[in-house]
Amino acid sequence: MANAAYPSYHLVVFIVFLLIPLSNQLQSSHVQTLLRIQKLLNFPEVLSSWNDNTDFCNTDPSSNLTVVCYEKSITQLHIIGSRGTPSLPRNFSIDSFITTLVRLPSLKVLSLVSLGLWGPLSGKISRLSSLEILNISSNFFSGKIPQEISSMGKLQTLILDDNMFSNHVPDWLGELSVLSVLSLKNNSLSGPLPKSLGTMENLRVLALSMNRLSGPVPDLSSLINLQVLDLEDNYLGPQFPSLGSKLVTLLLRTNRFSSGIPSEVSSFYELQWLDISFNRFMGPFPPWLLSLPSITYLNVAENKFTGLLSINMSCNAQLTFVDLSSNLLSGSLPNCLLMDSKNRVVLYAMNCLATGNQNQHPYSFCRNEALAVGILPRKQKKPRRAAKAILALGVVGGVLGGALLIALLFLAYRRVKAKVTKMPPTKLMTVNASPGYTSKLFSDARYISQTMKLGALGLPAYRTFSLEELEEATDNFDSSTFMGEGSHGQIYRGKLSDSSIVAIRCLKLKRRYSTQHFMHHIELISKLRHRHLVSSLGHCFECYLDDSSVSRIFLVFEYVANGTLRSRLSEGFAGQRLTWTQRIGAAIGIAKGIQFLHTGIVPGVFANNLRITDVLLDQNLVAKISSYNLPLLAENMGKEPTGVSPSRSKELSVAESSKHGDKVDIYDFGVILLEIIVGRAIMSQEEVDVLKDQLNASIMADDVDQRSIIDLEVRKACLYESLKTVIEICIRCLSKEPTERPSVEDVLWNMQFAAQVQDSWKGDSQSSDGSPVSSSQPPAWELAFQ
Repeated sequence: MANAAYPSYHLVVFIVFLLIPLSNQLQSSHVQTLLRIQKLLNFPEVLSSWNDNTDFCNTDPSSNLTVVCYEKSITQLHIIGSRGTPSLPRNFSIDSFITTLVRLPSLKVLSLVSLGLWGPLSGKISRLSSLEILNISSNFFSGKIPQEISSMGKLQTLILDDNMFSNHVPDWLGELSVLSVLSLKNNSLSGPLPKSLGTMENLRVLALSMNRLSGPVPDLSSLINLQVLDLEDNYLGPQFPSLGSKLVTLLLRTNRFSSGIPSEVSSFYELQWLDISFNRFMGPFPPWLLSLPSITYLNVAENKFTGLLSINMSCNAQLTFVDLSSNLLSGSLPNCLLMDSKNRVVLYAMNCLATGNQNQHPYSFCRNEALAVGILPRKQKKPRRAAKAILALGVVGGVLGGALLIALLFLAYRRVKAKVTKMPPTKLMTVNASPGYTSKLFSDARYISQTMKLGALGLPAYRTFSLEELEEATDNFDSSTFMGEGSHGQIYRGKLSDSSIVAIRCLKLKRRYSTQHFMHHIELISKLRHRHLVSSLGHCFECYLDDSSVSRIFLVFEYVANGTLRSRLSEGFAGQRLTWTQRIGAAIGIAKGIQFLHTGIVPGVFANNLRITDVLLDQNLVAKISSYNLPLLAENMGKEPTGVSPSRSKELSVAESSKHGDKVDIYDFGVILLEIIVGRAIMSQEEVDVLKDQLNASIMADDVDQRSIIDLEVRKACLYESLKTVIEICIRCLSKEPTERPSVEDVLWNMQFAAQVQDSWKGDSQSSDGSPVSSSQPPAWELAFQ
């Protein structure tokens, strides 16, 4: 799903650079300091033009390197390294680097991005007392955020994104009285948020997403200037935060909020982007969310909202995206959401709405689920006497029902015992996979942060199914429910008693083993649950009577019915193919799925034979890998997994997988990324090699014909820098030598950078005050060459 785009402060700073008059001379000590910085940074390519004769104050500024001087002193230093830059050598000293840096005491703006800086940030940074903007994102800083920063009284912007800072969000941040932008995204910060955040009245942007923050959000209603609040992907909750009314963007996605939405939100007249999906919000859905005066993006998916929607509800005409899916809504979809549908995405599956266009539950499902979470449906009051009569009847009925159930169980037992000799040579045995980490296989398991957020997946707990349940779900495995057959067994589509749809893989074993033999496999399968995997829901063993060995194993997975990624690239959906932003989002999802398979559990799952036809998209266009290398399946085939892909020769894959299993998956990801870029099916290794070379040539090509291999849908709607980033990482993934391919973390970093660049362009046509911030950057790939 696309993320909200908020202003690009890098670009604003860059424009400021151009407006400030440049001095003609620079103090010699400052020259030597810059050259010392170049050396300490290990002579990065971005600084390759610096030498003793460089006129630093009169060099042409660029988006990667700018030095601004005023009265013979450096006031602004802006250095952005190559994306994916590894950490600096082990002999690098962050303390020496900061000591050198503070020899530029007049600095007001400092940006050091993607330079491989590592280690705890030295408190000496506070000696830059004139600093107004500090951006050290996308490095490898670790440890606490130094308290000395609290003395930097002029600091207006602090951006520490994409590092490894740990411990709590500091309480002393409230001492930075003029701070307007605070961004600490994608670190390892944990614990509760400090109450001092609610005193920072000048804050316009507060971004704390992708950390491990927990507990309630402090009262932020005093932040009257706050426009962007990004708390996505944490453990915050349960109460909806108390906020000021001038918010433009509010992201609470993937947390633990479980309250209702307060009526005060109806006064957020400037709110454009609201995403509270993948939480536990409950209670009646507020219809006024659809008609907020400025709302353009609304996502409340995967919650427990109830209520009766009406066709006469009103909506803001500017709404371009609405996701109501996976709640407990009933009634009819408002007509205003269906009008002008070509310019609006409306998702509402997995509710109980009276519509047949997207999958819906029966009304009873939503009513029962609402009761289960303590939300009572509206009903007429009954007289007190009638209520007592009903209660009495219920007690009597319960007693009689219990007696009848005991009698039936006794008769069933007698019947089964009488027919033991007449039964077929198999029987059903149910063995539960432990919900804990009891087996030796998992005694030392390490889990990445996503595995601790299974509640956000919206999946039921892993369990054992009975054979009768599966037979009923598939109408005794009728041919009409058959979905396909591969080397790992037959797959059926089933509908469980709660109306949920599942995919059931039936694996007939070639060798006889006891149930205990498979338990470590079942333990692994039960833990392979992730937002970007088609996750397991449970299993069922069927056993022979003579020795109780397993004859068949049924594996139950979630069912994803929105088609494959390939089909959405070539055919589209309702006449619309995936946009560039949606394609990047899908690629990021695949990379996160691969990362989980490699590092989310020990032992990792490698050489997964990843193919684009095995990547499914759910109703929110979230990419899910549907086929991965389960050791249980490989063992039943009697050989080790090889990870052979249709796009590579078998010999190469076997040789690689034994030594570079993780790099095999990276290559397969590169093939998928290649198909995302060109927008058509790739069927052979030869085609991969040809397209890779053509793509490499297209990056710098001025010839329109060379650029034509890129999908037209991409060329007409993407930013050049974003596309170039994706092409470069794709080419690296397709390297013939496994050791030259990037790590999955490197891949993920680059893909998220491409998404950020694209989203920033979409949202940066105006600055926060409504004025243009850039006229030099071409808006799309094709314009970049005009």
